[in-house]
Amino acid sequence: MLSSTAKNLFWLGRYLQRAKSAARLLEATQRLVLQSGTEEVLAVARIFGTEREFRERYPEGRLVDLIDYIALDEQNFSSIVCSIEAARRNAREERNNITVDLWESLNGLWLELGARRRGPRAVLDRGALVEFVKKQSVMAFGAAQVTLLRDEAYDFLQAGAFLERADNTAAMLDVKFHHLRPDGEPHARELDYYAWAEVLDCIGAFRTYRRIYRTALDPMKVVELMLLRRDVPRSVHHALSVVDASLASLTAAYGARGEADRLAGELHARLRFARIDQVFTIGLAKFLADARRDIALLSDEIGRQYLFD
Repeated sequence: MLSSTAKNLFWLGRYLQRAKSAARLLEATQRLVLQSGTEEVLAVARIFGTEREFRERYPEGRLVDLIDYIALDEQNFSSIVCSIEAARRNAREERNNITVDLWESLNGLWLELGARRRGPRAVLDRGALVEFVKKQSVMAFGAAQVTLLRDEAYDFLQAGAFLERADNTAAMLDVKFHHLRPDGEPHARELDYYAWAEVLDCIGAFRTYRRIYRTALDPMKVVELMLLRRDVPRSVHHALSVVDASLASLTAAYGARGEADRLAGELHARLRFARIDQVFTIGLAKFLADARRDIALLSDEIGRQYLFD
């Protein structure tokens, strides 16, 4: 496989996952913003590392501003519209390496998103737009899962998508936990039930939490679920296990291991063998910062190993 093809598929996975995660986060956040106001809006911008730019461009910090910035702003390169545009561009270049179903699903999302953006903003139903992006991006991933040949193209797509997912969940958990527990203490006398339910909704895991723990919401258990549970599809552990497996499959295909394989295995093992009490002994903020730093390093190493640049 050409290195340019590998790069396009890897970043196709990342961009599509970025759009999907942003849509789910906006959907889950809308309810809480009505109660918490500007602070919750800024917390969402912080997850994407764009709080300063958002403050400068939207000083009022309203919910409608947040949705416009995260979903529709072409000057925000992490926005949904920019991510879908980039994903479609990469998919178009690799039409011979992806299926018709995947292409049509992604292209349809791009066309409909463009049509809705061109209408008057005053009458734009932003909630419906976010819901549409979430559902259509899920369908695009579904098309990939049920139609793509399990070869190198699939492995690069998976590696990109799940590396993005790991970073997004870690960033979300870091910002949300600090926002709700500034002192870093997971145990507190008062618990904001709706705020912690919203944290779980950001990864679609509120009902999953109930099934696993069968107890009232506990911040420490929320962190454990989002960080360490391999059986939760949006957890950091699960995402890194898929990245590790995808790189192992590529190693088997190409017959050589590199630094990316070592780092992926080390990251996966760190999450696999960690205990939640150890995480809080180290400090959740430090644990997540270290994980996100190494996720970024892993992305760079994958690019070097497979000659993306």
